[in-house]
Amino acid sequence: MPAVRSRHLCTLAAALTLTLAAPVASAHAAPDAAALREVLFVGNNWDGTADVIKSTGDFAKIGRINVIPDKDQRMAEIQANPIKWIYFTAIRNGVGEGHDQFVDDMYTTPDGASVVVSRPSFADVVSINLATGAINWRFPVSGYRSDHMAVSPDGTRVAVSASISNTVHVLDIRTGSELGKFSTGDKPHENIFTKDGKYIYNMSIGDVNTNLDAPWLDWTKGDRRITVVDATTYQQVKVIDMRPKLDALGLDDYSDAVRPAVFSPDESKLYFQVSFFNGFFEYDLATDRITRTKTLPKNAATSDERTSFVNDSRHHGLSMSPDGSKLCVAGTMDDYATVVNRTTLQEGPLVTASKPYWATVSGDGKACVVSESGSDQVTAIDFATGQKLTSVPVGDHPQRVRIGHVAATWTSPS
Repeated sequence: MPAVRSRHLCTLAAALTLTLAAPVASAHAAPDAAALREVLFVGNNWDGTADVIKSTGDFAKIGRINVIPDKDQRMAEIQANPIKWIYFTAIRNGVGEGHDQFVDDMYTTPDGASVVVSRPSFADVVSINLATGAINWRFPVSGYRSDHMAVSPDGTRVAVSASISNTVHVLDIRTGSELGKFSTGDKPHENIFTKDGKYIYNMSIGDVNTNLDAPWLDWTKGDRRITVVDATTYQQVKVIDMRPKLDALGLDDYSDAVRPAVFSPDESKLYFQVSFFNGFFEYDLATDRITRTKTLPKNAATSDERTSFVNDSRHHGLSMSPDGSKLCVAGTMDDYATVVNRTTLQEGPLVTASKPYWATVSGDGKACVVSESGSDQVTAIDFATGQKLTSVPVGDHPQRVRIGHVAATWTSPS
C-alpha cells in the first residue's frame, strides 16, 4: 500500500492537472484544488449515508451525505424485475444480515467536487455531487451486486468488484465511463492498485454466505485467488493461489480466501487476513511464499463455531502505518482492535471495539481508524502507543472508511 502522505500528494497533483480538463456537468463549479480539505468518509452501509469527519485531531463530524437519493427509482426497477428482486432479497437476507446494503465503498474525485460510491443492493456505482447531493452519473455493474473499490494513485480511475459476475470494472472517476474490465475468481472482493499505478491486485473470497464452513467442506467455497492484472491493458499478469502455500506450512485446515490486505511500503510483502482466522499472514512476493503467521488472541466470549462468524470473517480489517513499522488489525468477531509491531509481530493493547469491520489510516498517519459496525461509531487508535484516542458516533453499520477531499468551506447538501 502506498504511504498515506505520498498518496495525498499524488491526489492533489492529479487535481491540479484535472482542472485543465472538462469537468463533469454539475450545478456548481468544481472547487479549486488549492482550497481542498482532507477528510475521512465513513460509509454507513445499512443507513444509505456517508458521514464526513475530520481526518486528524478529534475526528469530529463535519457533515453527512445521502448516497441513495434515487432510492425510490431504484426500488421501482427492482420490484418490476423478478430476477433483480430475488437477488436484492438474497443480499438483504444473506451478506446484509437482514439489512439492505446501500454503501460499500467510496472515493472522492481529485477536484473534491464529487464522491463515487459502490452500492451493493443496487448493483451499481454512482457519482454524487458534494455541493448539491445530486447524482452526476450511474454505472450498473455486471451481475447483481457491487462490492469493494480501489482508486488509482493519480485519483483518476476506480476499480469496482462485481461480486456475482466475477468481474472487476475499471471506470473513469469523472465520467463513469468504463475503461476496461477483467475476470477474477469467485466473488471478487478487495482491490489494490500498486503505488506506481501499473498493476491491480484483486482478491476473490468465494462463497462466504453458505454454512458449509467445516474445513473438510472448504472445496465448496469456490475459486479463491489473487488475480494480478496490467492496469493499462487489464490483461491478467499472474494468479496467486494461497492454498498450496498454506498446505506447505501444514495449515491445510485454514481458508485460502484472502480478505483485507495491505502492502509494505516497498511492496515486497503482502499482509492479509483469511476467512475464519484470528490473525494474519505475511507473504513475500519475490519468493512466492508465506513467510510468517501471526495468531492473535481470541475473545473468550466469542464462539469458535464458524457458522457464527459474519460472512466467514473472524477478523476483517487491516492497515499499516506510513513508515511500515506497525499494522492495525480489526478483530471483528473478537470485539477488539490492536496495533501489531511489524518487526516482532507482538500485538499491543487489545482495544475494545464492537464488531470492528475496517481499519484505515488517519490523514497525518499517526492513528489507525476502525469502524465499529456493532456500535455505530469509528474509533481512532494511536499507532505509537496502541492506545485508544477517541470515538465518534456515525450512522447505522459503518464499514468502509476512506480518505477523501472536499471544498475547504464544504457543508452538507441541503
